[in-house]
Amino acid sequence: MELVQHKKFRGMSEPFIFKNSLTIAVIAGLQMIVPALIAMGLLYITLDLYHIPVDQSYHSMAVLAGLLALLLPRPPQTVHHQLMSNSLPIAMGVVARWMLLLAALLAIGYATKFSAHFSRRAVFTWAALGPALIVVATLALQELMRRHLRDPANVRKTVMVGYTESSRVLAKRLRHSADFGMRIHGFFDDRGYDRLNLDEDMLLLGRLSDLAGYVRANKIDMIFIALPVRQAARIMELMDQLRDTTASVYYLPDMLVFDLIQARSIAIDGIPALSMCESPFFGYRALAKRAADVLISATALLLAAPLMIAIAVLVRVSSPGPVIFRQRRYGLDGEEITVYKFRTMNVTEDGPTIDQARPNDPRTTRVGRFLRRYSLDELPQLINVLAGPMSLVGPRPHAVAHNEAYRKLIKGYMVRHKVKPGITGLAQVNGLRGETRNLEQMEERVRYDLEYLRNWSFGLDIEILWKTVLCVFQDAKAY
Repeated sequence: MELVQHKKFRGMSEPFIFKNSLTIAVIAGLQMIVPALIAMGLLYITLDLYHIPVDQSYHSMAVLAGLLALLLPRPPQTVHHQLMSNSLPIAMGVVARWMLLLAALLAIGYATKFSAHFSRRAVFTWAALGPALIVVATLALQELMRRHLRDPANVRKTVMVGYTESSRVLAKRLRHSADFGMRIHGFFDDRGYDRLNLDEDMLLLGRLSDLAGYVRANKIDMIFIALPVRQAARIMELMDQLRDTTASVYYLPDMLVFDLIQARSIAIDGIPALSMCESPFFGYRALAKRAADVLISATALLLAAPLMIAIAVLVRVSSPGPVIFRQRRYGLDGEEITVYKFRTMNVTEDGPTIDQARPNDPRTTRVGRFLRRYSLDELPQLINVLAGPMSLVGPRPHAVAHNEAYRKLIKGYMVRHKVKPGITGLAQVNGLRGETRNLEQMEERVRYDLEYLRNWSFGLDIEILWKTVLCVFQDAKAY
């Protein structure tokens, strides 16, 4: 029985187009809360300047001002708005929202008959300085956001599949504006130059059969497929070929007949598209996921420090070799990472062929057998989580040698690398922990990993973590 069911198709206003999305999400969060912090902080500073005692009434006013600054309507903070808005409209918008805030406070003060309690000199000073400070802070954050959005490091290499009116117009708009963070390499189409009537600035990169090889060779980040719906079989074939890459794939226009990973409808400057294979972690989701990882892993490391020191001593004195076993594995977007574990064997294999641990494996030390039974050898991976290459929950990372073997045998294998690998995952709490003895078991593990990508939520992460704790004491596959 699977833990989760498929979710409904979700909509959003624009694609996950920026690589440094976590930083962008942090700046967006600051844009939301900084006006409230200024409104509250400035009130207390003003009262202090005029030597006015701060009582419960002023505390209530500060809280109300902060809440109103957060809740009052504001322009949509889309990428297009962040990049295209001029300073004057932004400043006028801030002033207008501040006027609404003052009007709301006056109305509340009049209704509660508390307005006479406040110092008029202090309130007038606060009301005059507030919009000026918020405008400065807003424009500074806006410029900081623009710099990050336009950073060359955020540019995603993009190709179009199928030369249609939609793909032609979209490519032209993206090519003429660097603000969207995409660089168009060209088109793939089975028709030749003589039949396509390509625009002069459009490049034909090859036939559809050349797409997957070009994407791998050039590390393409985004693919827009614009083939007609009647070519569904051909599109499915392309998707199968692209499963061996970590490229994000979108379809023009909407189409809901495929096995989609994090399907979301999007629009880029009015051109509709459908996310067919994308990460579930973007914007505030990425920020919240990372914050949870840092908080939980840091707390766990502090609590487990005495135990980890004791384990390190036992590993050191029980057998020759290093305390920490380091192994190369694949992480986010298929990038190579180093994963830490307490050494549990007499060997430290990290070559082109790696034998998985088996029951009564002669390579396993006596201490190592105990550590593996209760997953204590995994504790150093909390350092991987805190440092960033891993998450608490996600597809388990496999050794590089295993990845290179299975990516050629299992459809969709590399898609699991659209998210950070985890210490535990959906597959592990569904009985697929430990050795994978045959191809069918690995296919089942990948199926659960892709299910996690399709249906991620914080509730699912919590459920997996809780089931992992139960598995540590009940799973006979730990050896």
